[in-house]
Amino acid sequence: MERRTLGRGLEVSAVGLGCMNISGTYGAALSPDESTRLLRSAFDRGVTFFDTAEAYGEFTSEEMVGQALAPIRRQVVIATKFGLDVGPDGKVRPEPGARRPGRDSRPSRIRQACEGSLRRLRVDCIDLLYQHRPDRNVPIEDVAGTVADLVREGKVKHFGLSEADAATIRRAHAVQPVSALQSEYSLWFRDIEDEVQPTIRELGIGLVPFSPLGRGFLTGALSPGSIASDDFRAHIEMFTGTAGEKNYALVVALEALAESKGCTAAQLALAWVLHKGEDIVPIPGTRSAERLAQNVAAAGIALTGDDIAAVERALPASEVVGARFI
Repeated sequence: MERRTLGRGLEVSAVGLGCMNISGTYGAALSPDESTRLLRSAFDRGVTFFDTAEAYGEFTSEEMVGQALAPIRRQVVIATKFGLDVGPDGKVRPEPGARRPGRDSRPSRIRQACEGSLRRLRVDCIDLLYQHRPDRNVPIEDVAGTVADLVREGKVKHFGLSEADAATIRRAHAVQPVSALQSEYSLWFRDIEDEVQPTIRELGIGLVPFSPLGRGFLTGALSPGSIASDDFRAHIEMFTGTAGEKNYALVVALEALAESKGCTAAQLALAWVLHKGEDIVPIPGTRSAERLAQNVAAAGIALTGDDIAAVERALPASEVVGARFI
């Protein structure tokens, strides 16, 4: 598979693998043996970039990634995250008075998270360590400074941010160079294009889109009403009710266009992301070997300027409705 470079010298496969799915969230978790087979299959297909977090599956995603990749550690790049309020049991505590996850990026907590991730991933150095979400109670300069110390200590190679705004990115980058920004970016969610994307390109920071397939909605496999109750997407406005029906109609149009190109809607959506810049490395997640093969194959789909325009006409982000989080 083609290789791309994030920031200053972090070379990875053009398509990575998001590893939240293997530990649950979108239904049942894989077993350790199942996750090992999936991750090693990804590597065999050319994927060298694997993304996880301490918060995924109450530490279990990191543990499964560590087990699967230990024999090929020197041939892969592993990214993980700190910054949510994760208790000793691995559970993410909610923000007081709100449903969203609490945040904790105090320097002592960053160090604690880093040591836990090193142990669970079975590595002596984390290739890419992200702040999972900005923490309004901790200056970003303190966060970047703590990661800079971890870099000097040889425990971390590269620093990343996730879902940060342009001003926060600039402040962090001034203290410790940021190699990658992980943010939601896909055909149906393009908010970063106005301010964030120009900023990271100016600073030489790579973009790692999470949910490049709209949390699976852009595959066409999730018609409204088909999502299982134990899947958190069943509680997100974009996927359900009137909003879900309207959004699904856009996906149907994308499927028709994909058929004319000889590929699936998911592959066309992923190819669109890849064609938006050589500094972009999407990390679609999956628990399916078949879906994995399709996602990897999307890296080989060539799109012309006319193709890209046709895709954007078929699924204009301005027509997508509903909130993207609970």
